[in-house]
Amino acid sequence: MRYLISGAAGFIGSHICDRLIEKGHEVIAVDNLITGHKENIEHLLSHPKFQFMEQDVCLPVKVAGAVDRVFHLASLASPVDYLAHPIETLESGSTGTRNMLELAVENKARFLLTSTSECYGDPLEHPQTESYWGNVNPVGLRSCYDESKRYAEALTMAYHRVHGVRTNIARIFNTYGPRMALNDGRVVPAFIDQALNGMPLSVFGDGSQTRSFCFVSDMVDGLLRLSESEERYPVNLGNPIEMTILQFAREIQARFDDSAGFDYKPLPSDDPKIRRPDIAKARKVLGWEPRVPLSEGLGITIDYFRNKVAWNPKRVGRTSSSARDLLVALD
Repeated sequence: MRYLISGAAGFIGSHICDRLIEKGHEVIAVDNLITGHKENIEHLLSHPKFQFMEQDVCLPVKVAGAVDRVFHLASLASPVDYLAHPIETLESGSTGTRNMLELAVENKARFLLTSTSECYGDPLEHPQTESYWGNVNPVGLRSCYDESKRYAEALTMAYHRVHGVRTNIARIFNTYGPRMALNDGRVVPAFIDQALNGMPLSVFGDGSQTRSFCFVSDMVDGLLRLSESEERYPVNLGNPIEMTILQFAREIQARFDDSAGFDYKPLPSDDPKIRRPDIAKARKVLGWEPRVPLSEGLGITIDYFRNKVAWNPKRVGRTSSSARDLLVALD
């Protein structure tokens, strides 16, 4: 089949491209590279079934020939990025989503939207099920991302109801793995960045807030299964194994010889206190659940970053760009 992937040079998008090419499909990769990195797909550029288009999805996307599947992943998904570019974030969820849906209508293609657990906000229900409507601050600092995804979900369902588009919506929970950006403000690369440089790990609040971490290969598997399903309403994709941020920080530090301790920071505005997906629906509808344990996934991810950056375990005194940018953005 022929797939069009927006946000294809990003973290999850590039891994989807890899999987589809491995399966023998044709891929049209679309990315404006505002947060995506061409190096994530560089190894695919010479492949005969891979085509890269550097373009903003907020502009109409014209493709020669038919498309069977449209996956809309384009978004500024990290705190550093969406806080620095709130208007672009809202546009990617609104205009960008509509342009991708129009492309699906034109081609009678299936459409997959990658939404987010941020739709649940700072949840009052735990774990979060797809029927929970969320506790979101619509005018807070994070609202540009939260509301862009909530609107994208509503628009997707409207196109399904009005135009009969065969749609799927994935609510993605914390995902990690190779090709994350070290400076994007998310906890996994931020901790690894600091640990690689012998720095204290920046823990916001007292570290009691919880997250659950899904390795990227499991996430790609879930997304592809969802894209072939007949489920039209949102489906949670994530790892139901929950841990506190402080527990996770200790897990990271245990993998390095020198422990520099923790640097406690004020908790950012509207930061969710708890986060764990209920994946009963994914298990039932998709036959899916995460299989890569955290110990294995973290090892792969840390090795990736060790190879990517010049690592000197004695180098100290540098302020981590990921922690610094997040603090400045939330100040």
